[in-house]
Amino acid sequence: MTEDRVSITVTNQIADVRLTRADKMNAIDPAMFEGIGAAIDSLATRTDVRCVVLSGEGKAFCAGLDMASMAAGGSGLSSRERNDQGSILPQHVTWGWRNLPMPVIAAVHGVAFGGGFQIMSGADIRIAAPSTRFSIRESYWGLVPDMAGWPIWRGLVRDDVLRELAYTAREFDADEALAHGFVTRIADDPHAAAMELATAIAGRSPHAIRGIKRLANAAHDMDPRALLEMETEEQVAVIGKPNMMEAVAANMGKRAPTFQD
Repeated sequence: MTEDRVSITVTNQIADVRLTRADKMNAIDPAMFEGIGAAIDSLATRTDVRCVVLSGEGKAFCAGLDMASMAAGGSGLSSRERNDQGSILPQHVTWGWRNLPMPVIAAVHGVAFGGGFQIMSGADIRIAAPSTRFSIRESYWGLVPDMAGWPIWRGLVRDDVLRELAYTAREFDADEALAHGFVTRIADDPHAAAMELATAIAGRSPHAIRGIKRLANAAHDMDPRALLEMETEEQVAVIGKPNMMEAVAANMGKRAPTFQD
């Protein structure tokens, strides 16, 4: 992992993942693409992490592409090789969060512009500070959004609203982002709120939570019959198993559960 771009700290089964290019408002250069991709890949195989909190250090979550780096050929499009999820690297840094087995909560402040807005969108849940500014910024630079925003946004926001924001690249505030569905809720301290929520999620059976995430990911475009079958398969995988029995015993005994990962 590119440690001067992304850090991961795991405590109590929560991975606190931070973009660490604070001097550039966490703008995305080739090293940031590589660092985020490596962070996602490292988390994908960890069974000791039950929830992820994603944030940016300094004044902003992420200001989008580093245009100076872009001008020097650092767009991230030098390789068109696609991974097993169908993503090239600039898409993986967004789509990869959606496809991690555990939930991801984005804690957003300052600005989330362009690529930063798309990275934020990849999280399961997005908590924003009241003063956060947002923009689907790409058309401002003569570009199109190409970091996996489209397959995610179609499940979040009305088509005409998305078109207007993408066509114009205009900035909008946290209240508007909440109204459109781009953010889940607003909090004065989004990182603290995200960690509190992550603690609650990490306290549930990890096998149940992973099954719920798989169902939620499939719900947008899977055929209803196939989704009905998937519901049953996910339930069969957990019902009567040790973690389910521990959840029942803990709730009946009014104690904290101890789950197996």
